[in-house]
Amino acid sequence: MTTNWNMRDSSIIKGLYAITPDMADLNTLIHRTKLAIEGGAFMVQYRSKIQDHAVKMQQCASILRLCREYGVPCIVNDDVEMCLNLEADGVHLGENDDNIAEVRRILGEDAIIGSSCYDQLERAKQAQKEGASYVAFGAIFPTPTKPNAPRASLELLSEAKREIHIPIVAIGGITVNNAHDVIETGIDAIAVITSLYEAKSIKETAETFLKMFH
Repeated sequence: MTTNWNMRDSSIIKGLYAITPDMADLNTLIHRTKLAIEGGAFMVQYRSKIQDHAVKMQQCASILRLCREYGVPCIVNDDVEMCLNLEADGVHLGENDDNIAEVRRILGEDAIIGSSCYDQLERAKQAQKEGASYVAFGAIFPTPTKPNAPRASLELLSEAKREIHIPIVAIGGITVNNAHDVIETGIDAIAVITSLYEAKSIKETAETFLKMFH
């Protein structure tokens, strides 16, 4: 991995975390991701439910190149093999994905490994113990990306911040109108898909999210 940051430095996980939407047009996806990074996103997760593996590889490779140009980490949702093949910076794992400790063994000590913890504090504690780089709770609010996702409360975020010692990310339905309440819980980052990528001005929206952390 050719990076200019220290993966073991958890302070990099702070602020706005951009997650890509399902988007067939690669040029549009790249352009919107570029604006998100220019607006201040500290990391990009390539997430796509497109079934064509070759398309996903092409898209992820292009997003990774873009992230390299800007010096921000790029991680892959769910797919450890794709991460290895493209030499991305890590993966985000869900409920049915591989064991964190095993993925850490495969990808190495410097990989970023995120874990979806939904509304489960105990799952986050276990992920921390197994070597996750960060844990994610959500959906915080109703979200079109995962309409049936379990809901995590603001109170849970506050409790997690007291008990978890790795960075905490909130995800799900976060917009510029409700992000302040989420950030006030003390969590480290917000992950945003729809309200970032569908914004009229993506860069300005990213900047607005980022200002809420200061």
